[in-house]
Amino acid sequence: MEKKKFYMTTAIAYTSGKPHIGNTYEIILADAIARFKRAQGYDVFFQTGTDEHGQKIELKAQEAGITPKEYVDNVAGEIKRIWDLVNTSYDKFIRTTDEDHEKQVQKIFKKLYDQGDIYKGSYEGLYCTPCESFWTESQLVDGKCPDCGREVKPAKEEAYFFRMSKYAQRLIDHINSHPEFIQPVSRKNEMMNNFLLPGLQDLCVSRTSFKWGIPVTFDPKHVTYVWLDALTNYITGIGYDCDGESTEQFKKNWPADLHLIGKDIIRFHTIYWPIFLMALDLPLPKQVFGHPWLLQGDGKMSKSKGNVLYADELVDFFGVDAVRYFVLHEMPFENDGVITWELMVERLNSDLANTLGNLVNRTISMSNKYFGGVVADKGVTEPVDEELKAVALQTPKNVTEKMEKLRVADAISEIFTLFKRCNKYIDETMPWALAKDETKQDRLATVLYNLVESISIGATLLESFMPETAEKVLAQLHAQRRSLDEMENYGLYVSGTKVTEKPEILFARLDLNEVMAKVAELHPQVQEAPAEETQEEPVIDIEPKEEITFEDFEKMQFQVGEIIACEAVKKSRKLLCSQVKIGSQVKQIVSGIRAHYSPEEMVGKKVMVLVNLKPAKLAGVLSEGMLLCAEDENGELALMVPEKKMPAGAEIC
Repeated sequence: MEKKKFYMTTAIAYTSGKPHIGNTYEIILADAIARFKRAQGYDVFFQTGTDEHGQKIELKAQEAGITPKEYVDNVAGEIKRIWDLVNTSYDKFIRTTDEDHEKQVQKIFKKLYDQGDIYKGSYEGLYCTPCESFWTESQLVDGKCPDCGREVKPAKEEAYFFRMSKYAQRLIDHINSHPEFIQPVSRKNEMMNNFLLPGLQDLCVSRTSFKWGIPVTFDPKHVTYVWLDALTNYITGIGYDCDGESTEQFKKNWPADLHLIGKDIIRFHTIYWPIFLMALDLPLPKQVFGHPWLLQGDGKMSKSKGNVLYADELVDFFGVDAVRYFVLHEMPFENDGVITWELMVERLNSDLANTLGNLVNRTISMSNKYFGGVVADKGVTEPVDEELKAVALQTPKNVTEKMEKLRVADAISEIFTLFKRCNKYIDETMPWALAKDETKQDRLATVLYNLVESISIGATLLESFMPETAEKVLAQLHAQRRSLDEMENYGLYVSGTKVTEKPEILFARLDLNEVMAKVAELHPQVQEAPAEETQEEPVIDIEPKEEITFEDFEKMQFQVGEIIACEAVKKSRKLLCSQVKIGSQVKQIVSGIRAHYSPEEMVGKKVMVLVNLKPAKLAGVLSEGMLLCAEDENGELALMVPEKKMPAGAEIC
């Protein structure tokens, strides 16, 4: 049976300079989608590349004292290096300086001119050089470019124009009849209300004030305007020919199934590009998805602000898959995401080192310790097994559902929900206790088999998002990759298989202070602002309680605990339920701190625990202790944590 095709593209990266992590996010996101589609059995063609013409590049090349072609060759090479560094599986890397692309752009321009869609005129308006866009006075925001916020300058020149209004109503009708065409829906509303419905102006499609562009064959003093040049890469890259001699690859793959782009260029992809295609009598892409931005701290990354993070630098600190995990997991579906060094360390320690890495390490170590590494299903089941199996079988369905809607962050969360359930299963079954009872050896073997089987399912699903990590996990378990269809069955891990003898540490925990010290060396500007010397630290006075004796104090047992799992209490808006490891025991503790900490933030924290508090039920959930917190005058809470590294169970005295 022939595979169903899936053609997807990213926006082509502009070769004005090295891409930062916000730019790199898009190629990682696209790669995750492409890999998952392949796992679903699609014949995927995944195209990316570089946009290499325009006035900005001509000026940058002049400043560098080299030709524009030399300049874009250097930058395109750097972009491709970074795309490869973050392990993306694109099938084609197109450059708009490719000879076959330039030839087709010239033919397309001539065809549109001959059929009356392009005409010659002159343009007078306000021009933004960085965006290479003309604007009217009414379109400016506070007198500046509405896209990038920079200064615009008056410009007048002879130009060719495309008759946008000729196709505007046809595009409106298409958008209304194809609700899936522009996603998320908020982007669709923006395009309709701000651009299409008020009426489209004709679009400038050539320039004479600079030379670095594709010349118009019948009027060589003009070069093709950047968007007619850049957007057509999606068809020229797969073999479109304006004279009707398109390749079989083009006939197979067009229309594109997905254009994945940043929200800042959605106007060009959902208005200009569809209209160009209509004029060429080609079908429109099935979907254009305008993803949000990845912000540094609370602002958009900008070299002028000095807040730019680069993928290769982050990879040096955290590794490829940790960077992939962070940018994919932290980006909401519609809203902008935030990246900081502190958040990266937090996620690596809590999600990757603790939830995933510690789970795999513990499982393999116990298999070796108790059974010489042999994992066998002895069939000694208990009700708790069914809960784990249910989550493991449901996870592939949930991940597929999320990916169909391009909710990639949610898909990854589903996989880590499975890993967290595995960790909880360890706490519930307590293999170390089973190991002490000779009569429970078959039960112990079954528990470890269930863990290895469930981890194998999770690792296989993880392959689209963290391919190297997934491969390492499966290799250590000596588990076979399985298809999504195969994951409908539980128990495919071959009983009697032997895991690796020495588990590899997947992610080593990092010390935030050490990381920030290294960052400060590399980027002296990345540091906390010094506190004002004259400003005293605020203090709080509270109502004193009745004095107690030392004997009263001795009755209370305080120990360091490590939170190994945490979830919100369903019947409460305030409560979190944490599984806290204290020595060899695990206690369940319910705390009213949901407004201050997410469950994900809690996992991996070392906390101070009142251990011998009488158990009580809160919102129907048993609590077996108390986490110690500090509270300020505004009701903000902070968990009390040890100043230095302390093992779980250390006594607080």
